[in-house]
Amino acid sequence: MGIAKYRFGQYQLDAGRRVLSREGHVVDAEPGALELLCHLVEHRDRAVSEQELRHHLGCGDAVGEAPLANALRAARLAVGDSDERQQSIRTTSPRHHRFVARVTSVPEAPATTPAASVGPADHEVIRFCRSADGTRIAYALTGEGPPLVKTANWLTHLDLDRTTPMFAHWFDGLTRGRQLVRYDERGCGLSEWSVPGFALDDLVTDLHCVVDAAGLDRFPLLGVSQGSAVAVAYAARHPERVSRLILTSAYARGQQIRAGSDRERDAAEVDLNLARAGWRSQGSSFLRYFASQFLGDATPAEWDAFAAYQRQTTSVANGLRFLEEFTRIDVSRTAGQVTCPTLIIHARADPRAPVAQALELATLIPDSRLVLLDSRNHLFTADDPAWPAFLTHLDSFLAEEA
Repeated sequence: MGIAKYRFGQYQLDAGRRVLSREGHVVDAEPGALELLCHLVEHRDRAVSEQELRHHLGCGDAVGEAPLANALRAARLAVGDSDERQQSIRTTSPRHHRFVARVTSVPEAPATTPAASVGPADHEVIRFCRSADGTRIAYALTGEGPPLVKTANWLTHLDLDRTTPMFAHWFDGLTRGRQLVRYDERGCGLSEWSVPGFALDDLVTDLHCVVDAAGLDRFPLLGVSQGSAVAVAYAARHPERVSRLILTSAYARGQQIRAGSDRERDAAEVDLNLARAGWRSQGSSFLRYFASQFLGDATPAEWDAFAAYQRQTTSVANGLRFLEEFTRIDVSRTAGQVTCPTLIIHARADPRAPVAQALELATLIPDSRLVLLDSRNHLFTADDPAWPAFLTHLDSFLAEEA
């Protein structure tokens, strides 16, 4: 089961990676334009209404018609069209558009056997399974040895993560002497983007689908950021499957749920509204601010690189849905049902998940231990002194199971 790639004229569109190329050269196009182009190509059998396109791009009626018009103009420009020259994207009525260029699907390249000299972390197989509601979930097996399952978190792309400087060190560290099982969350990366829901129960079911498809019976489970809530919920529901639980940058309750006063509730709502506006506009200033919440010690260039990576991982509409669901996460009542040994690692100055959330989880989970590290990063970077300390604690904790 592969991710579709399409060819039309001199262009090739990789719908999974949201990449458009012309004669082998990548076309520089805005994320909204690529998202609109993918939707039109994938639904080229019919004329697509502007209302459907606006919903898919996450620009509701309240923000006016400009975002859709700009995305449509940029998409046309990317494929050599214009408002007058509509050889690929044609306006079929005042409020409907259709992709009319002749399209052929590009077959997947056959899988190749890695060379004997390739290191264990390069032995990676990307596969697909179906969750309970039929959503396609992409997962990957990397490295060799006993398994370590990592829940999905904001935001991932199996085909890009290992070459992204901000995440490559995670694979080097997590695949040392073990096999890492990871997957793309529904709505992002190589998993299906058009999905009915993003509720916590959906995310837990997706994890269950992955570990079943990977043939795992009992395994240690790593949760990062909001993926920790998924890990907690899964460990509580399936104690027979999870041998050990590791949580980092974790929180039991999203910002709206944990707000205990009118001031905190107002702050949570303002923060969410800013995120909605910034994610819709894809403005560089907001995306840089948003990146700084994950990478407190990074440089502006690294924030921009993180923002660019996010644009490739999901659609604007899904980004908004993720933000809204994650702020309402609550596993505070579930955490007490976790029975396996649990290690909680948290940065003392985490800019996104207050250290109080780690303290709450350590209090709620019966057999838990808490390690606080000196860091200002929500996601530990390669040059963060906390990163090798994190790996040392992780390895020692997993070694206790052997």
